[in-house]
Amino acid sequence: MRLATRLAVLAVVAGLGAALTFGYLGRLHPAFDSFSHLRLHLSGLLLVLAPLLAVLRFRREAVFALLLGLAAPVQTVAVLANAAGTEAPEADGGRIGAATYRLLHLNLLYDNPTPEAVLSLIGQARPDVMTLTEVSDLWVGKLALIEAAYPYRLICPQPTFIGGVAILSRRPFSGGFEPHCGNRGAFARAGIDFGGESVEIAAVHMGWPWPFEQPWQIPRLEPLLTGLGDTAVIAGDLNAAPWSQSARKLAAAAGARILPGIGPTWLHRRLPRALLRWIGLPLDNIMAKGGIVPRRLETLDAVGSDHLPVLLEFSLRQRERPAETLKAEIGE
Repeated sequence: MRLATRLAVLAVVAGLGAALTFGYLGRLHPAFDSFSHLRLHLSGLLLVLAPLLAVLRFRREAVFALLLGLAAPVQTVAVLANAAGTEAPEADGGRIGAATYRLLHLNLLYDNPTPEAVLSLIGQARPDVMTLTEVSDLWVGKLALIEAAYPYRLICPQPTFIGGVAILSRRPFSGGFEPHCGNRGAFARAGIDFGGESVEIAAVHMGWPWPFEQPWQIPRLEPLLTGLGDTAVIAGDLNAAPWSQSARKLAAAAGARILPGIGPTWLHRRLPRALLRWIGLPLDNIMAKGGIVPRRLETLDAVGSDHLPVLLEFSLRQRERPAETLKAEIGE
């Protein structure tokens, strides 16, 4: 094989290795963090090209590419496992309630060609609460059709044509808590009454990573997340992988853990849906804190959006109340 061809292959592998390494420098600048979202893709390409380097007699470089390609996914899994365990439910005290609740998160896609598929999914899944993004004018009208089933709703103003975020619930909002929007319609917060236990639900929609608006949006979202109550669920289209600095900053601000196991949820709509599980990006994420005990977390079938729906089933860890409080409640 020609020397120029051999050097071209080496240059490609070196570029992939550099891009993968840059992704670990997200603390230094958001430009580096943009590479982190593609970490698993870059690792996969390195693993594919490492044998080719060996064939081209770049044996040391092939070993290095192989080790780097293997180490990155292992380290990423370890980071996610550690993040999920930073606030284990068992540490909250109290017994776990028997009831199981459902939260459905979905980026609706502002111009979804099959809104009836979304409404059908909602009817089948019957979630207790929904967090929705890209709630455009189209969707405000369509969601009105299920207002009887989900009468408690917060639909935030639409900063652009793609729409804002929304929270819809079949369960009443918590008394004394005023639902509100923030960050120009990209953030919604509401307290939901789950059988007498109040849980704060937040919906988030972040913009694209650097060089787009995401780095400038995070400082505006952090104080909103810091203000969440002790028990909360944050769900949204973060346009960020769960291991990225962007996602981890939001989790740290909320004092929450990123729930692992969702997997890829987004693929450009011009690409075949069959490729989603292989090259899709995990942009839709759910975080939880306090007495939230996750039972099941999964993606559902596509419903016309370029994002998959995400369903979380959870129970609540009930805190032990002081005897004096219990006596006062029963009038003793």
